[in-house]
Amino acid sequence: MGFNCGIVGLPNVGKSTLFNALTATAGAEAANFPFCTIEPNVGRVSVPDERLEKIARITKSAKIVPTHLEFVDIAGLVKGASKGEGLGNQFLANIRETDAIIHVLRCFEDENVTHVNGAIEPIRDAETVETELMLADMESLEKRIIPLEKRMRGNDKDAAQQMALIQKTLDLLREGIPARKLVVADDDQKTFKILQLLTSKPVLYACNVEEDSAATGNSLSDQVAEMAREQGAQSVVVSAKIEEEVSQLNDAEEKREFLEALGLHEAGLDRVIRAGYNLLKLITFFTSGPKETRAWTVYDGALGPQAAGVIHTDFERGYIKAETIAYQDFIELGGEQAVKDAGKMRQEGKTYRVKDGDIMLFRFNV
Repeated sequence: MGFNCGIVGLPNVGKSTLFNALTATAGAEAANFPFCTIEPNVGRVSVPDERLEKIARITKSAKIVPTHLEFVDIAGLVKGASKGEGLGNQFLANIRETDAIIHVLRCFEDENVTHVNGAIEPIRDAETVETELMLADMESLEKRIIPLEKRMRGNDKDAAQQMALIQKTLDLLREGIPARKLVVADDDQKTFKILQLLTSKPVLYACNVEEDSAATGNSLSDQVAEMAREQGAQSVVVSAKIEEEVSQLNDAEEKREFLEALGLHEAGLDRVIRAGYNLLKLITFFTSGPKETRAWTVYDGALGPQAAGVIHTDFERGYIKAETIAYQDFIELGGEQAVKDAGKMRQEGKTYRVKDGDIMLFRFNV
């Protein structure tokens, strides 16, 4: 199961620098001119989770395997992208393929790094990108209307349902409100997803600040945080420059000392990764034994058989039950046998909704 976040923003805001640090590679070229990134770069990143090591110590696992997220570094967008300006058409096509958007906003002053719009105004930059995405969505929806009207004349009920949803979404977009704010009925969820709207994707604002503000943020990132709160969105503060330096250090202790010297308790990238994970409404369950302790990802709300299917499709097809232990019980009692002795191991059937941190052993028959 793959999940990915598209890293977007105007040119020269630090997208590729952030991507390079995330993936700890030089795979994305970072330079001081617009449209440096043309083809999207894709990197798989381990999701930091301290629970893995704690579980592995108890089960004496030989190996630890984290779960992953994909990050996609997408070409910088400029005003007019919805009409094909810059690399607009390519930008919009690439972002359509992602599950969520991490919108990097420049919150630092540096006369050596040009800004496509001159002054540093992250709120304006955010509005520029959002406007282009909304205009692209409006154009996409309007193109669907004539074919749907033809189908409706033939009393096509599905076409009528889709048209009603499109009209509601267009009304919202024309008011300058993104499609993710639309209240979609359960019956319309599948149709809404098929529309592949850019502004229906969840958004995380990543405030790229100067090194001295990495721990506390600055007045510009404060403005973004306030905007995010008003939108019901999230924001994180990160210094792409610091993260780039940290990513070049191989020794964990060296990284820790470097961060502590800057007043940081953890890498900003860890916050970005976790926030991206939460943005997608994902949770983690674990499997553990002498060979390995492994983290697995499912959507919040997944049932037992769906979780089993992440490991192998046969597990889902032949699912009987899952022997399940809550993470806290496992840690506090000191392992599987102690949990069993305390009567806290549960046998969960096909309707069980997986909880974040569950340690699971699946029983199946194919």
